[in-house]
Amino acid sequence: MTTSYTPAVPQISHLSLRAGSRPTLTDRFLAFDAEHPYVYRALERLTADRLAAGATRVGLKALFEDLRRHLPPGVRGLNNSFTALYARKLIADHPHWASAFELRRRRTP
Repeated sequence: MTTSYTPAVPQISHLSLRAGSRPTLTDRFLAFDAEHPYVYRALERLTADRLAAGATRVGLKALFEDLRRHLPPGVRGLNNSFTALYARKLIADHPHWASAFELRRRRTP
């Protein structure tokens, strides 16, 4: 049985690189999000559309697949590893959407 875990949503706002270290998932997410702000805007729109259509739960992986279908051919870079971080960002910006997403504890930064 899977239980829903809804922690306080941390702010994801700065890179955590240390000299000689590899970028963390959060570092890679922040860089991607900064370079491709249209991805977040599209995820916001897709989420709002689904909720307006009566959905009570939204899966970010499904939204990513929808977004991939609408991107021009050859556009790449939507890393499935970013879905949880996008969900957290959507909840941080739209707290009233929190119940629509299932979040789990993060194991790594």
